[in-house]
Amino acid sequence: MKILGLDPGLRITGYGVISQDGQRLEYQASGVVRTEAGALPGRLAILFNGVREMVEQFQPEAAAVEKVFVNVNPQSTLLLGQARGALIAALTHMGLPVFEYTALQVKQAVVGNGHADKVQVQNMVKRLLHLSAEPSADAADALACAICHAHGGQGLGAIMTAGRRRKSGRIL
Repeated sequence: MKILGLDPGLRITGYGVISQDGQRLEYQASGVVRTEAGALPGRLAILFNGVREMVEQFQPEAAAVEKVFVNVNPQSTLLLGQARGALIAALTHMGLPVFEYTALQVKQAVVGNGHADKVQVQNMVKRLLHLSAEPSADAADALACAICHAHGGQGLGAIMTAGRRRKSGRIL
């Protein structure tokens, strides 16, 4: 199964595509969609069309999108929510099921710590997908969102013990 992960932003939206075969994950692509300063409707159109192009190019079967967190600045939160809305509208327009995860869930699934910093997320994404270099922060967040979905939103501890039995707190 191919999964498209998205890290929403009005100025920079990260994307990452992985394929999953059982517990094996394979990197497909990643990058960012940038919107230039300008009127909000035009920027939202760039995001909408960028997602449509990604879906056409990579043919994912599901999409994982990071949920909006409440920011100190209400205007920033509102703009981020509108960017997210454009992304989700494009995904559903293309017929993809959309799954949403909080930053805490994503970090827990990838790093094993819901309060990990961006550098830790980048490093673990590199390791989990066997990349030769760390992806940019926005692309890493998007790939992490896809990884979170691939593993059912479970924490890293559950991922590492998948398929193994536990008895009295020990892994057999």
